[in-house]
Amino acid sequence: MCGFAAGSGVLRTDELVLMCVVRGGAVRNDPGMDGTSLAPYSQEVSDGVFAYVQPDGSWWLNNTGIVVGSTVVAVDASSTERRTRALLHETRRLTAAPIRTLVNTHHHGDHTNGNCLYDGAAVVAHRRCRDGVAGQVIGGLDAVFGQVDWGDLTIRPPDVVFDDRTDVFAGDRLVELHYIGTPAHTAGDVVAWLPEERVLFAGDLVFTGGTPFMLMGSVAGALDALAALRRFGAETLVPGHGPVGDMTAIDDVERYARFVLDLADRSVEAGLSPLDAARDVDLGEFADWHDSERIVGNLHRAMAELGGLPRGGAVDIMAAFADMLDYNGGPLRCLA
Repeated sequence: MCGFAAGSGVLRTDELVLMCVVRGGAVRNDPGMDGTSLAPYSQEVSDGVFAYVQPDGSWWLNNTGIVVGSTVVAVDASSTERRTRALLHETRRLTAAPIRTLVNTHHHGDHTNGNCLYDGAAVVAHRRCRDGVAGQVIGGLDAVFGQVDWGDLTIRPPDVVFDDRTDVFAGDRLVELHYIGTPAHTAGDVVAWLPEERVLFAGDLVFTGGTPFMLMGSVAGALDALAALRRFGAETLVPGHGPVGDMTAIDDVERYARFVLDLADRSVEAGLSPLDAARDVDLGEFADWHDSERIVGNLHRAMAELGGLPRGGAVDIMAAFADMLDYNGGPLRCLA
């Protein structure tokens, strides 16, 4: 998902006047696009290591991790107060060990809005993630996603930052944190790697069943990031959104990124805008992935970089989301 940074394209309802879709209430359990339940669940991916999955993985429905030892390392919070409290309740159901560390894989609000509810835990992230969290706001996005009950949350930037890699521990259990080395999904993407268990929490570098989103990072950088993920040789890969899988999940994201780059190159040559390019293209094998409107944002990024913008450089977030709303015909589907 994404967060919106103050001073760099905050989306406000008075700037995009659109019909809003009303959402709210408890954590949703109505059927997703494929008819399956949207109830969150924990999945033990190794002894004492859990993925907390929030179907269907669309906007604001992220996955998190719970690594249990004599203490707990949590990997990412969630988007709303009720969703983060449900995550914390599930953590308490799984273990009585205290949560001492919360890792943020990147700054987007679906992974960080709930940081403030992790009392007693140090929040650890890449240096650029801290900058991103500190500069964003919670809520004010009704024109984009409809009305969402964000709850009583406040911005809490990470307490501990690093530039390349660091280690954290759940008791004696090692969790390696690695900056992926390039802007990709964002400018500060981190993965959590458990070398003994061969489990990789990939954050939003990997989506399964949903359209990847690279507007605030780099499409070309995403290809380098995916190559770096392959080098871990994980047996289990927990994506930032969608079902748990293995390293083959990287293949789909890589094909999509190459599809976007090829389309961007042809569209620049033809003098098309990102929106017109997206409208003209057949998404092919990617058409059934939810949040297909992200093709527009991804083209904004890829075409800007073809024009000389550096990876992770500032793009017009307002313009990109306005085009995504136009492509979608109104507010984006949001079940937060």
